[in-house]
Amino acid sequence: LYAFKTLFLVTTVMASSFFSGLREYPGLLRYADKVNFILGSGSFTRKMILSHHGFRFDVIKADIDEKAVGNRSPEANPGHLVELLAHAKADAVLKKISDQGLDPKGILLTADQVVVHQNHILEKPADESEARKFISMYNGNQCSTVGSIALTDLETKTRVYGTSTATIHFRSIPDEIIDQIIAEGVCVQCAGGLMVEHELLQPYISHVDGTVDSVMGLSCDLLESLLNNL
Repeated sequence: LYAFKTLFLVTTVMASSFFSGLREYPGLLRYADKVNFILGSGSFTRKMILSHHGFRFDVIKADIDEKAVGNRSPEANPGHLVELLAHAKADAVLKKISDQGLDPKGILLTADQVVVHQNHILEKPADESEARKFISMYNGNQCSTVGSIALTDLETKTRVYGTSTATIHFRSIPDEIIDQIIAEGVCVQCAGGLMVEHELLQPYISHVDGTVDSVMGLSCDLLESLLNNL
């Protein structure tokens, strides 16, 4: 319980800086009163992005073995991997809905994200040691986020999907800053240990090619485009 409260407080404190970097999407806002999402993800930032834009949603987590899906070799296509994972999560949630005799209405939203650094695909760190390794690799360097979204109409079972990419350029990150971020324990819940919304890390980000929401795991540009095509 204490660990959960600590995680909630840390992520809540970060929310103010997170929202300051979010763009407004008028085209997306027009869907807020029309669409009810089933979010197939426990991601805190995806929940924040949807809430920020006024969407109603319920959560049904997919609970799949992500490591059993796709190819993570240096030659692998990260876009293809995150698409496979978004589809696998959608299929798992649909099965859970059927098995439990549920009858939700609306659109199922599933998503995935990886971080790519020097052609290596980085997912959630296994522990704090790996998180430290990941963050240290970004020091004075750059990495990219590759994210996917899949939308499934729960009535017709029609599905649309796509990917988005953003690149983050870093200045030199002091060891003591990395130590503080690691000590909070939240970064192990993030792909590549990457927390661009963290107020301690933000001064060491030179610039981002892409949007904050895309880096955070739910591209609003992509979401709007998929809703237009569903």
